[in-house]
Amino acid sequence: MSDEFYMERAVELAKKASKIGEVPVGAVIVKKETGEIIGEGYNRRECDKSPLAHAEIMAIDQASRKLGGWRLIGCELFVTLEPCPMCAGAIINSRVERVVFGAKDQKAGSCGSVLNLFEYPYNHKPEITAGVMREKCSGLLSEFFAQLRLKRKAEKT
Repeated sequence: MSDEFYMERAVELAKKASKIGEVPVGAVIVKKETGEIIGEGYNRRECDKSPLAHAEIMAIDQASRKLGGWRLIGCELFVTLEPCPMCAGAIINSRVERVVFGAKDQKAGSCGSVLNLFEYPYNHKPEITAGVMREKCSGLLSEFFAQLRLKRKAEKT
């Protein structure tokens, strides 16, 4: 399967997040050898009232449970938005081999935008593929925040 195939699933999950009022970020973990999606997640910070409820963390947790261990060796992460420092740390710690993301995050992106945590001398260095379906992924975010601004403006009047 292609990177776009898995990113399409991540986009579907991002849309789920948006429908429940969450920032539209979706993520999937794929077992490279088989092409099977073994973990999925989407942002749930507001719903779960947790700063840990990022799409990547949810997908990593689900994949680890499915595999029965914390090491996601031979796995790839597809996510609609560049991972933040917390998620990049979880990616390093879980040994994900490759990270594929769509939109850059100029405010918190830790795979090249603000900094690249994978370049530091940690014990694991995932490969990065940036910009897969960038327009579609960034469009979801732009639309979400435009609607949020309109909603807030209407609430003030």
